[in-house]
Amino acid sequence: MTTVDVAETGGGPAEPSGGPAEPAPAPGRRPRGGALRWVAAAVVAATVATAAGYGVVAATSRPAEPEVLGPGEVAVQVDVEHSLFTPDRLTVAEGTRVRFVVVNGDPLHHELIVGPPDVHARHAEGTEAEHPSIPGEVSVDLNATAVTTYTFDEPGTVEFACHLPGHYEHGMRGTVEVVPA
Repeated sequence: MTTVDVAETGGGPAEPSGGPAEPAPAPGRRPRGGALRWVAAAVVAATVATAAGYGVVAATSRPAEPEVLGPGEVAVQVDVEHSLFTPDRLTVAEGTRVRFVVVNGDPLHHELIVGPPDVHARHAEGTEAEHPSIPGEVSVDLNATAVTTYTFDEPGTVEFACHLPGHYEHGMRGTVEVVPA
């Protein structure tokens, strides 16, 4: 077995122990044997390390499965900033009662309406400026907090939105995916 030490000053191969040193290549000629093997080994090592790095990134960059809330009773804080809801997507188990705590950080009024398409169609007409204490409907003043609850009884997708003029069109809406319990 032959071992090779790297010379501290030149960074190239030193004389292998147990044998004579390879002669330096003549000017204008490619190195033979040992130096070429070092270059090839370095290229292979760099390629393997890069491929392994891509594998780690690919393995860790998959989207996480959504957290399923419930069943039972849960509270969710919904922040309003720049006329957008955060979060704008939730996943709940069938039969979950969600207490929506709406924190309005905007200097304007908003509402949170949760329900099936017919509820949203009614509110899109804009006939209700304020919402009494009805499950799934709440008005929230500027820089204020309001609460409403809604029970998600059936699997499917349920929308929540603000139907004040221009807000829905701006993107002030989200979805609740209801999965079987």
